[in-house]
Amino acid sequence: MILNIIWIILCGWELAIYHLVAGLVITIIGIPFGLQHFQLAKLGLIPFGARIY
Repeated sequence: MILNIIWIILCGWELAIYHLVAGLVITIIGIPFGLQHFQLAKLGLIPFGARIY
C-alpha cells in the first residue's frame, strides 16, 4: 500500500492520464485497442499488488 501511494505521487498519475487520453482517441479508430488503454490506465495508477489476467 505504501509503494502504491509513493508511485501515485511520483509518476502514476501521469501514466494514468496518458492512457485515459490515448484510450479516448484510439476508441474512435478501434474499440478493442481503446478499451485496453483504459485497463492500462488502472494498472499504471496502482501497479503494486495488481493481478494481470
